[in-house]
Amino acid sequence: MITEEQSRRILDAVDAAFDSQLAFTQELVRHPSLRTHEGSAQDLLHAAMAQRGLEMDRWELDPGELSAHQGFGPVTVSYEGVTNVVGTYRPAAEEGRSLILNGHVDVVPEGPYDAWSRSPWDAPIIDGWLYGRGAGDMKAGLTANLFAFDAVRTAGLEPAGRIHFQSVVEEECTGNGSLAALLRGYRADAVIIPEPEEDMLVRANVGVLWFKVRVTGNPTHPREMGSGFNAIDAAYTAMTALREIEEKWNADRGSHPYFEKLEHPINFNFGGISGGDWPSSVPAWCEFDVRAAIYPGISADSAWAELEECLAGLSRGPEPIHAVPTRTGFYSEGYVLEPGSDAENLLEQTHRRVFDGDLASFTTPGYLDGRVFALYADTPALVYGPVSEAIHGFDERVSVESVRRITKSIALFIANWCGVKERS
Repeated sequence: MITEEQSRRILDAVDAAFDSQLAFTQELVRHPSLRTHEGSAQDLLHAAMAQRGLEMDRWELDPGELSAHQGFGPVTVSYEGVTNVVGTYRPAAEEGRSLILNGHVDVVPEGPYDAWSRSPWDAPIIDGWLYGRGAGDMKAGLTANLFAFDAVRTAGLEPAGRIHFQSVVEEECTGNGSLAALLRGYRADAVIIPEPEEDMLVRANVGVLWFKVRVTGNPTHPREMGSGFNAIDAAYTAMTALREIEEKWNADRGSHPYFEKLEHPINFNFGGISGGDWPSSVPAWCEFDVRAAIYPGISADSAWAELEECLAGLSRGPEPIHAVPTRTGFYSEGYVLEPGSDAENLLEQTHRRVFDGDLASFTTPGYLDGRVFALYADTPALVYGPVSEAIHGFDERVSVESVRRITKSIALFIANWCGVKERS
């Protein structure tokens, strides 16, 4: 463990550079890094990593390569120009443990501008909160990774272990960005992902399936509606059938450790719907998008088979409904961070040093890229980050002081996990 005097130097270095850290976070938020438009934000991060003397790697995601892996999420967009950025620090002599500091640069759509109190890309700081789409989820965390590393070096110390700084894409829709980094060969002894997790550590999270359901109908003129078949009406019947699966899975939460006390851990979200061609024609088609959660330990294949059978069963009813699902994104399984790893024990210590309190853990019904490292690399993934509000909503914001404390905790973790040497 590093000395108390070294710890104090690191903490002071975070404070000294914190205004610069906030300014960089604001600049990053001002780049609207929506899906397939992450390029300018990745340019900014690439330059920032290169300025720190890191060994740089940037590559375009290859859906063909990714599709051979069980954790691949089907792709419905072109990956042309869609890139990951990784900067690697290598000590002169690699004597300490290695570390991945991971974060995603992609953000979800901002929705109607007039529902925001200001532009989602302005990134102001007001009353202790930094606003903007992606401010919490998770550009503040991406920036914290870099500035935590800076603090260690500014304190006159050099980490003794290899560190990979990963800025990945596709976290919000497939998880293919972190998967691509794994397939490129990036591995380490531990991973920190500073997602907006309320100053806590994620103990477990669900897997997620994305799919589109297409319901077919029989078009007629409204004067003859009785002889037609309304695909939009039928789509709601299909949604009801899926809700029954959702409730069945929720009723089984007692069989899944860490999910027993959650009121509704399995959520099916109908995130989009369209159908029909003409107001005066009975609609011949309807499509709706679904995001479905599954418990850790449940394979994506088995969950998908049950969902397919649920919808196929509608075609065997007295009034057959033809509802066909197609995978459109996430095809991921959940994971549990088993207690007791050296990485978690150290994070508990650094958190207590900074926050003057114990590190709490919790279970989340949301997707996290931690599953890539936990399931496919047998690596403890510490998903741990700042307090935020309204992520994926209007006026998304992240707590400035929480970001400061999380940065300090990560900086102390880097120094203690990787080991340090005094710079001459």
